[in-house]
This record gives sequence, C-alpha cells and structure tokens, in this order.
Amino acid sequence: MQTTFSSESKKQPKKSGLLQKQKEIMNVENTKAQMRKGVLEYCILSILNGKDKYASEILNTLKDAKMLVVEGTIYPLLTRLKNAGLLNYRWEESTSGPPRKYYTLTETGKMFLKELDTTWDELRNATNLVTKNK
Repeated sequence: MQTTFSSESKKQPKKSGLLQKQKEIMNVENTKAQMRKGVLEYCILSILNGKDKYASEILNTLKDAKMLVVEGTIYPLLTRLKNAGLLNYRWEESTSGPPRKYYTLTETGKMFLKELDTTWDELRNATNLVTKNK
C-alpha cells in the first residue's frame, strides 16, 4: 500500500522544526537573562562594599562592566535589598540637580555579601571544573 502526502502535510514538519528552533532561541535568551538576574544582587552589594553610591553610579558601574541593566530593574531591587535590611540610604544635596539618594551596606548587608563571596567562589570553581570538560 502506497501512502501519499499532500503538499500541506509535507510542509508541516518544516514549520514545526522552525517553531522548535525559535523556542530554543527564546529559551537561550531567557536563560541568559536569568543568569544575569542571578548575579545582579551580588554585583550591586559588591559595588556598594566600602563606598556609598547613588543609583546612577551603580547603573554606570554595571554598564561599564557590560552588564545590561535598566533603571526599571535596579530601583525595585534596591528597594527590596533595603527592605531586607541589607542596605540603608541617605539623601544628599547635589550641586548639579535634585538631592540624591545614596545607598550604603548595613552590617547585615556586609555579612550577607561575605557569604555571597564564598558562595560565588565555590560556584565559579565548580562551574569551571564542569565546563572545562566540553
């Protein structure tokens, strides 16, 4: 018995293959975004370690390091870190515009950062060991 396919059914696998490829690409972008989000909190705390900064300085430091972050991401994160007791802020007059909100690490934030430093070192070492075997 011979099976025949219409031109419509022949095109279906190609189309679903394309959709699958698009989903894979979208998942890669999602994974990359999740990786960046995962380290953003750690980076912000590290930026504030030893020096108070206002949000624009934090953003510029992240951008200089090629971490793509927008204001809409950083402000809620700074608020969450403050609410968690890891940051404090103070208002300071600016000579070039409105007062600025300077963020600083609390003692709890410093201890938290120290724990993250240890965890980051362990994670980086483990990841390097695993990914060197490609």
